[in-house]
Amino acid sequence: MKVFLSGYGKMGHMVEELAAAKGWEIIGHADIDCPENYAAAPKADVCIDFSGVGAQRALLSYIRRTGTPLLSGTTGLTEPDFDALREISALVPVIWTANYSTGIAVLKKLLREYAPVLHDWDKEIVEAHHNQKVDAPSGTAKQLLQAIDPDDRALVVHGREGLCGKRKENEIGVFSLRGGTVAGEHTVYFFGEDESLEFTHMAQSRRVFAAGAVRAAEALAKKKPGYYTLEELIF
Repeated sequence: MKVFLSGYGKMGHMVEELAAAKGWEIIGHADIDCPENYAAAPKADVCIDFSGVGAQRALLSYIRRTGTPLLSGTTGLTEPDFDALREISALVPVIWTANYSTGIAVLKKLLREYAPVLHDWDKEIVEAHHNQKVDAPSGTAKQLLQAIDPDDRALVVHGREGLCGKRKENEIGVFSLRGGTVAGEHTVYFFGEDESLEFTHMAQSRRVFAAGAVRAAEALAKKKPGYYTLEELIF
């Protein structure tokens, strides 16, 4: 496998290390501070992207020019950014997800299957990350919310204070904690009458995300053009 890295920060270096351990060749890298590298890079078997929102235009120009499959984990994207990813998936296989860990993929699958059984229970989501994370709530928390509320019918709240009134029937709270060096923790709570249930995923390091991305990249490189989910690649 020949890999081009878009984004060469902590995640990019970790992906490089894991890819090299598999005997893959890193043919180049680019980032926001060196956008000219996108214009000069050759075609690869897959492009693994953990860059930033500001790099997307140059990144997609590279993908369009070379026809390289794209795996992206860049967070903070807006709806127009996702539209651009879906558009280019007509030309190459594309996947975007906020979290490439296998555990989160399993958790989302469980939630989609069992949340309807608990439709009349109260639901809350709490996520915790390191103090350097710049967006909130996390992209993973948004995906977990989508798993338990696929039709976007819930009233989502991101904070409660003062006389906010009793909890509304269709309300889901999504709360963000920031501190220390937490790689990522997500808990989905279900509160019923006289009982409760919670699902928790804890990432001990960012390595799980890099390892999951490498695993997904290997599967993506064999696919036809299209917009894929992580679950479609690993299950």
